[in-house]
Order: sequence, then C-alpha cells, then structure tokens
Amino acid sequence: MANYNRIILAGNLTRDPELSYTPSNTAVCKFGLAVNRTWTNKQTNQKQEETMFVDCTAWSRSAEVINEYCRKGKPILIEGRLCYDTWTSQEGQKRSKHSVTVDTFQFLGGRDGAAPSGPGTGGRPAVASAPPSQASEPGDVPF
Repeated sequence: MANYNRIILAGNLTRDPELSYTPSNTAVCKFGLAVNRTWTNKQTNQKQEETMFVDCTAWSRSAEVINEYCRKGKPILIEGRLCYDTWTSQEGQKRSKHSVTVDTFQFLGGRDGAAPSGPGTGGRPAVASAPPSQASEPGDVPF
C-alpha cells in the first residue's frame, strides 16, 4: 500500500515566530497558523465560520526567512507534512498533538500584509501574455 503525507494550508500567523538553534547549529522556527473556513448553514441560511489553529515548525534557511519576514497576523501559505508529537506533562500525563513540518512556503499579501497584486501571485504583479492567436510574428519587435 502506498503512503502519502502532504498538507497545504493558507492562513495567518497567530503569534510572532520563535527562532532557536539546535546544538548542531540548525535553525528551527516555531509558529502558529490560524486557518479559517466559512460556509452557509442551509437550515438557517446564516454564514458560519470555523477557525483551526495549527502549530508549525520550519527548519534551516526556511526557518530563518520566516522568522525575519513574518509577524503575528501575516498571511502565509505552507506546504509540508503532518507530524504526531507525544510527550509526558509535568503532572505525568501522556499528551499528544498534530503539527506541521514545513517543507516549502509562500508569503501572501504585500509587504505590509496588503492584498496580492494578482490572483495567486503572492504579492508579485501578475504577468499577462497575449493569447496564441494574437502573438506577434518572430520578426515583429514591439519597440
């Protein structure tokens, strides 16, 4: 049986990133992500909203970049894998939670969290190209 563990989330940071280093000097950045879901209740015809809070961990250069450019409230898209963490609390109870280990990410919004310049551009201006029927001939130079 094949296994596949990928998760893609887009949301806002719930707190400022926390950067630390392992004994071998590898950067580790921990941050929280709030992901919203909205829908309309068919029975009451009212909008409903649900927020899921996810703990995330980035490593190496990704950790340093996220720590440098992200702050609480900043939108980000992350792709990674789901992890299951277990530990024993100070009271001796077994505890567990799911978290996401970030493999790749994309900043969303502008430099100050403004809306992106184009659909799916992550704040970069959209690049438009002419449809194939309107493309210029190889000899046509537009300047």
